Amino acid sequence: MLKDYQYHNIFSSENAREALRKLDALPELTSRTLFVIDQEGHLLGTITDGDIRRGLLKNLEISDSVTLFMHEEFKRITLKPSGPEELRTYRNSGIRMIPVVDGNARLIDVIDLDKTRSVLPVTAVIMAGGKGERLRPLTDSVPKPMLKIGDKPIIEHNIDRLIQYGIDEIFISINYLGDQIKNYFGDGNRKGISIQYIEETTPLGTIGSISLLPQIRNNNILLLNSDLLTNIDFESFYEEYAGKGAMMTVASIPYQFQVPYAVLETKEEIVHAFLEKPSYTYYSNAGIYLIAKSACDKYIPKGSFFNTTDLMEEIIKSGHKLTHYPHMGYWLDIGKYPDFIKAQEDIKYIKL
Repeated sequence: MLKDYQYHNIFSSENAREALRKLDALPELTSRTLFVIDQEGHLLGTITDGDIRRGLLKNLEISDSVTLFMHEEFKRITLKPSGPEELRTYRNSGIRMIPVVDGNARLIDVIDLDKTRSVLPVTAVIMAGGKGERLRPLTDSVPKPMLKIGDKPIIEHNIDRLIQYGIDEIFISINYLGDQIKNYFGDGNRKGISIQYIEETTPLGTIGSISLLPQIRNNNILLLNSDLLTNIDFESFYEEYAGKGAMMTVASIPYQFQVPYAVLETKEEIVHAFLEKPSYTYYSNAGIYLIAKSACDKYIPKGSFFNTTDLMEEIIKSGHKLTHYPHMGYWLDIGKYPDFIKAQEDIKYIKL
């Protein structure tokens, strides 16, 4: 979504000269498009400098109303995209800015496809309550999520990546030195999103705090640890989860292990084959999950200690689908001091 999209609005009572002034004042990298609205905020059309030029060639005057220049046949989205496919269609058509209207055709937001990779129907929960004891003394007075990697805190790298995928409802679960996180991000308005906080008075494990969530807007929860540095493609992750009808999908990191010797395959002490220095691939938990809200409501006890592995076991026992999504890109768990130093180097070269 586009923060400060009001700069792209122009009232239908204004003229083409004012439209040109507003177009010229838009930031350099922003699409040169204005949205024409009436006094009640209803979206009537779009206008660009090209529309004004074509109008003048048709003998309109620069002092004429923008409604005479505006383009009335335009793409729009009602309320919110249904999923990644809808935005992908617009992007492939070369459209850069998509107005979002409510049920009464009032403009409520604008999606800038130059800045937004997707708009996913998920609510994010970031776990940021740990003490980071393995990173002491760095975490004696600063919570681990607020340690800077490059020019901003670890957790801010994650929040900014969520924003790229149109995720604008974020909850942060806090405990140790949590006020520092609250003071830094506030309600999220600075970033054009909503940030709320879940405050643990006692440790609730790696997922127990989800039971304290208030009413949320989406039926899917994206849960991630705050101390990760990753360029995971959240759209691809979501499509894997939704496409397979999973109740929960775990992002995984492929780990390859090569045995340095020939391995004998035996049965009852009889060798029936051998493999010369075989290589095996295992998948480790990346600390990023997509979960159906219904699973959280059903299996996570209210205000009790509960881990993600407990939820995974419940889903497996129930016969519902638990899948994994192999992430082949960059991923680093900043748990120890060598990881912190590595992240400082990596951030210079990776694109998040």
